[in-house]
Amino acid sequence: MTPRELRLNAFANRFDGYTELRAQCNAQTSIIMLNGDVTGNVRSSSSGISARVFKDGVWGFAARPALSEEETLAVIADATRNARFLAGRAGRGIHTLPADRALHEVDFTTRKERKTRAQVLDFLRELDGLIHARYPDLKSRVVQLADLDMEKRLFNSDGSDAYSFVARSLVIVNLAYEDDAGRPVALYKAFGGRGQFEDVFAAPAELMEKVDVLHRHLLDKKDGVSARAGVHDVVMDSELAGILAHEAIGHTTEADLVQEGSVAGDRVGQQVASALVSMVDFAHTHDGETLPVPVYVDDEGVAAKDTWLIKDGVLQGFMHNKESAEHFAEDMTGNARAYQFFDEPLIRMRNTAILPGKDRLEDMIASVEDGYYLMWPSNGQADTTSEFMFGISLGYEIKNGRLGRAITDTAISGVAFDMLKTVTMVSDEMNWGCAGMCGKKQIIPVGMGGPAIKCRIHIGGE
Repeated sequence: MTPRELRLNAFANRFDGYTELRAQCNAQTSIIMLNGDVTGNVRSSSSGISARVFKDGVWGFAARPALSEEETLAVIADATRNARFLAGRAGRGIHTLPADRALHEVDFTTRKERKTRAQVLDFLRELDGLIHARYPDLKSRVVQLADLDMEKRLFNSDGSDAYSFVARSLVIVNLAYEDDAGRPVALYKAFGGRGQFEDVFAAPAELMEKVDVLHRHLLDKKDGVSARAGVHDVVMDSELAGILAHEAIGHTTEADLVQEGSVAGDRVGQQVASALVSMVDFAHTHDGETLPVPVYVDDEGVAAKDTWLIKDGVLQGFMHNKESAEHFAEDMTGNARAYQFFDEPLIRMRNTAILPGKDRLEDMIASVEDGYYLMWPSNGQADTTSEFMFGISLGYEIKNGRLGRAITDTAISGVAFDMLKTVTMVSDEMNWGCAGMCGKKQIIPVGMGGPAIKCRIHIGGE
C-alpha cells in the first residue's frame, strides 16, 4: 500500500483529542562512479505511518514501519496512550492549539516513461566518458547520481487532508588535479533540481557546458594563490549568500530556537541589516516559479505561506509551528516539517532567500578596488548567536575593479547580524540552489537562493 492509497480520514472516529496522522514513503537512489568504475549503486526506501496526539500541552508520538489499516489503528492507539502517560506526569495545562483546515494535493511524479536502472547507469557512463575524453589529464573524476522521492499523505483533527509527491534529482560532478607540489586541487558542482530523473536530465551532452565551466574554474584554482587574512570588501555570489542567509539568519528566526535563546528573540522591529536587505522564507512559489522545495501544506496540516524574516533591514518575525504560534500570539506559517515517517515535525525552513536589489553584478565587482569575489561554499556552521564560519571552495581576487587570480581554499567568519549591516550593493538576479540539505536534528531538503551581495567580511588566509 502507498501513502496515496491509505484513506487516513476514515480513522477520524478513533481520535481522542487533537491528532495528526502521516503516511510517508521516502525513496532514494545513489550511484557513484569513480574514474569510470561504479563504486556505489544503492536504491533504498523507507515507509510507514506515524501519529501525534496533543494532550494537556504535551505530545504523544508513535510510528510503525508499515502502511496498512491495521498498523494505522495500532499507531493511533500507541500515540494516544503515550499522550495520556506524558500528560499525567508533565502536563502543562494547555488544552488547545491554533486550528487550520488545509486541503491540497500536489504530485510531481514524472509523466514520462521511467528509465530503468541500466539506462540511468548508461547515462552516467556516457557523461563520464565525455568528461574523460575532453579532460584526459584529470587526476580523478567522480560522477554521482542522488535521487530523492518524498511521498506523504496527512490528515488531522482539524480536517486538513493533504497529499504530496515531491522529487529531486541531482548529478554531482567532482573533478580533481594535482598542483605543482603534488597536492590535490578539487571542485565539485551539483546539477539538476526538483523533479524525477526523466524530467530533469535529457542527454549527457547537455550537461557538458556546465561541466566545462566547472573545469575552467578548477584550472584557475589549480594556479590559485592564498587569500590575505583580514577584513576585506567582498562580493558574495548568490550561492554563498544563500547558504549564509539560511544558516546564520534563518536558524536564528525559527521560533523553537528563539524560545531557546536565539539572538533574534528580542530584535523584532529593530534594524539588523542594511536597508538594502530583505529576506523571506518562501513556501512554494516565487515570481510565478515553483521553488526547489515546494511546501503547500506542512506536516501539521497548516497551509504554508511566505514568511517575511527581514524587510528593508528590519527584523519582521519568526517561522512557526502550531505551538510556537500560540506561544508568541502570531499567525501560523506552515513551517513544521518532518523528513522520515518516524520523525516528529520540527520548525524548518523551506526556500529561504535574500530578495534581489537593483545592482548589476559586473558593477558590484567594478566597485571593489582591492577585495575578493567569493563564489562557492564548501562547508560551514552557524549558531543561534548568528556567528558563522564557512569554507570557500572557489573565489577570485578583485584588483582595481577587475577579477584577478583564483584563490585556494579559505574560510570566512563573522556575526551575520553585524555583517549584513555592511551590505552596500545587492544584485538584480535571483538564483536558486538545487541541492540544499539542512541538518537540524534530522536532515531535510531545503531551497536556498537570492542575489549576490557586496559587504565586508573576515577572510582567513596567509
